[in-house]
Amino acid sequence: MRVLVVGAGAREHALAWTLAREPRVEVVVAPGNAGTARVARTVSTAVDPPSLLALAERERIDLTIVGPEQPLERGVVDLFVSRGLRIFGPSSAAARLETSKVFAKQFMERHRVPTARCRIADNADDALTIAGGGELGWPLVVKADGLAAGKGVVIADSRPDAERAIRAAMIDRSFGDAGMRIVLEECMRGTEASFFAICDGRRALPLISAQDHKRAYDDDRGPNTGGMGAFAPSPLVTPAIADRVMREIVQPVVEGMRELGHEYRGFLYVGLMLTDEGPKVVEFNVRFGDPEAQVVLPLLDSELAPVLDAAAAGDLGSSTCRFSDEVAVGVVLASGGYPGEIRTGYRIEGLDAVGSADRDVVVFHAGTTERDGRIVTTGGRVLTVVGRGTTYAEAIQRAYAGVSRISFENVQYRTDIGRRALAFETKVETECP
Repeated sequence: MRVLVVGAGAREHALAWTLAREPRVEVVVAPGNAGTARVARTVSTAVDPPSLLALAERERIDLTIVGPEQPLERGVVDLFVSRGLRIFGPSSAAARLETSKVFAKQFMERHRVPTARCRIADNADDALTIAGGGELGWPLVVKADGLAAGKGVVIADSRPDAERAIRAAMIDRSFGDAGMRIVLEECMRGTEASFFAICDGRRALPLISAQDHKRAYDDDRGPNTGGMGAFAPSPLVTPAIADRVMREIVQPVVEGMRELGHEYRGFLYVGLMLTDEGPKVVEFNVRFGDPEAQVVLPLLDSELAPVLDAAAAGDLGSSTCRFSDEVAVGVVLASGGYPGEIRTGYRIEGLDAVGSADRDVVVFHAGTTERDGRIVTTGGRVLTVVGRGTTYAEAIQRAYAGVSRISFENVQYRTDIGRRALAFETKVETECP
């Protein structure tokens, strides 16, 4: 099977690394990075639907797996399906679960999927009136409708904070068209976790859960990022909770999308808040998480390619995913200043030492490229160093041992990744302050 993995981040490296280890699978990654080039053939191309279609046809690809959300929003799946090519990911209409917060909230209300109470505003005057009324309580969550590069959510502690967020989104247009409509949402309290499933349009196959660390600095301080690390599985997502998530959230989503005429085929990422009333949806993503993929996939003990191929074809049949009893912890090494202004082009040292030092440590690349035989930094998040172990403490120790062997100028990382797993029985993480 010839498989094309679309994307250039650590999630795509993790997917390529997993698939390349399977028998009878040949992997191509586009556009990839210095890490994917070590496990697969990397092809430089624009990540737009026509360019990807041309590549898939030229390479005679059997299955395409889409990593990031932007090609999904732009209709890459619709284009491939129209040409008879197999692709794993939702259509642009189904992808609205992520690309439109308004669509997702209205969908959940219609299909009784548990989530936070909200009001939707189509203009600034309505939004300011809703916020001023205080009916959703404080803090108030203000969310831009469309994709905003992870920056479209503000937790407003007071009415003035909410008014500033509304004006920034709807009047100043800080997020462009993404802020033309907004969702005003009550602030849920509880513990956050991530849940993943593979969907074939009719049913879903659960994967293991994870928890990530969004804030830039230790002790959950600093600005939100794309993720500074993660661990899997989440000790809080018990088998009973997982069953409830599948029954009350995932399956209703699959069935609801099918009723709309948009069968959902692809990864479904459910951002959960585990509240006193049970699990509720914070948000949906229509692709695998990053950095969650980097800690989930190394624990997979069965082949992934046949499962994704079956899901893309619309019939998971008797497909299963088996996972190790171990745990994994992933630490993101970022460029100094991330998620703000950064400098790149710095040489990365020690990568080969990590690979040879411990078989239970693997490094996934994100913002890297090879220049003159040297691997250098090219982005905000540069690497994810993943340690596996029989306990969280062991996995944490192995991950940070790997981190200690890698260096580049202005490296930035958190020193407390995985601590939540050690203290989960006594520490409660909340979405809101």
